[in-house]
Amino acid sequence: MDSKCLPLSVVFLTFNSEAYIETSLRSVVTWAGEIFVVDSGSKDATLEIVRRYTDRVVYHPFQNYAQQRNWAQENLRLSFEWVFHLDADEQATPELRESLISLFAGGGPEDVDGFLVARRVVFMGRWIRHGGMYPVYHHRIFRRGKGRCEERLYDQHFIVYGNTKIISGDLIDLVTTDIDTWTQRHIRWAGLEVAEQFNISNQQNELRVSPKLMGSPIERKRWARTSVYYHLPLFFRALGYFLYRYFLRLGFLDGPQGLIFHVLQGFWYRFYVDAKIWEMRYQAQQSQSGNPGPSEG
Repeated sequence: MDSKCLPLSVVFLTFNSEAYIETSLRSVVTWAGEIFVVDSGSKDATLEIVRRYTDRVVYHPFQNYAQQRNWAQENLRLSFEWVFHLDADEQATPELRESLISLFAGGGPEDVDGFLVARRVVFMGRWIRHGGMYPVYHHRIFRRGKGRCEERLYDQHFIVYGNTKIISGDLIDLVTTDIDTWTQRHIRWAGLEVAEQFNISNQQNELRVSPKLMGSPIERKRWARTSVYYHLPLFFRALGYFLYRYFLRLGFLDGPQGLIFHVLQGFWYRFYVDAKIWEMRYQAQQSQSGNPGPSEG
């Protein structure tokens, strides 16, 4: 089979993504059957770069990742049965490309409806291989009518209806090139995670990954978070999680970038989420008691 014509529709989500979208597009353009880009109003050079690689560009206002991904599933005029979802800062490795070429060489898989792809986190130029950060699997390749993104505000995963397998090769996730950008994103994401925990999203009856100790890698990870981590005391669980990742899971082997990443992502972010949870509980208690708290100034 011609590696330039795999029967696969690749879908990117973009917004002011000029710093990395070209590298991401280059990782798939030589073999993807078609490339769609769903942009949510970029003001930089993102669309100028994108149009060098594809004319299948559509605009849709952004509400959250789940809504944007599911809108793309339902509204794009995809030409192929199989779809591959990526973010603007994600790249397919050559190993993943070769796996896909082999997969479709015989006409495509018949016994599965989706594939789990390992994510390779790159932080400030370094692959974070330890601390439980690799491999972390995601459903990103599946039959067009067999996958849908769970309706969460944060940490969304695609759910595939049918049999799934792990495919060789990785997605490279360039999580940041500088600390300020990383921090700003995580401050925003912390608010979304707290909203999920406080049921603010009002989506508890919607599509969700089922936490299962003996399930898929995604289901096991969700079980560990909802059945173990969320039941531990605030603040102490953040410290315990960092110590587990950095020492027991050998995060210290990731060098200076790893130290920064595991402290920020494994401790600071989780502590910040707990602080916001405590703040909301405190404010609720003050409101119920009719005590507005001490004034400032």
